[in-house]
Parts: sequence; structure tokens; C-alpha cells
Amino acid sequence: MHFGQDIALGVLRSVMAEVGLRGPLASSKFTVVRLTNDQILENATGVGAPPQTWPRSELAIDVLHKSVYGFVTGAVADAAVTVSV
Repeated sequence: MHFGQDIALGVLRSVMAEVGLRGPLASSKFTVVRLTNDQILENATGVGAPPQTWPRSELAIDVLHKSVYGFVTGAVADAAVTVSV
């Protein structure tokens, strides 16, 4: 599930870069989208629990991992658009 979401949302981040939404602010916004998407799908399918019920350490790890993903994906998408322009 995570890999599928990452691939699908990576496309969204590349579209963001293509239309001019680039840099750290765009990557921050994308990270929020990634976190939100993950929680919606996990809770809708019944495999997750609401984040407010998680231990703080697990919540911190989840946010950290998705932040790394969001900013690395943003850097790659921004660089790819910059090279093609």
C-alpha cells in the first residue's frame, strides 16, 4: 500500500513542479498531502487507527518518514523540471 501511494503521489508532486509549485514550501504542502492520503486510506480500509491514538514515538516516526519522502521527492521533481525547461 505504501509503495503504491508513493508512486501515485510522486506523479502529483511532479505535476506540482511542472506548473511552478517548487521548493521547500511546495514540498511541505506535498508532505501534508502524503500524510493525509495515508491516514484516509488506512482508516477507510480498517488497517489503521486514528493518529491521535498512536504512541507519540510512532507518530513522530511516521511524520519523519513521510517528511523525508516528501522533500526528497520534491527535490527530484524540481530538479527534473528544471533540467527539462
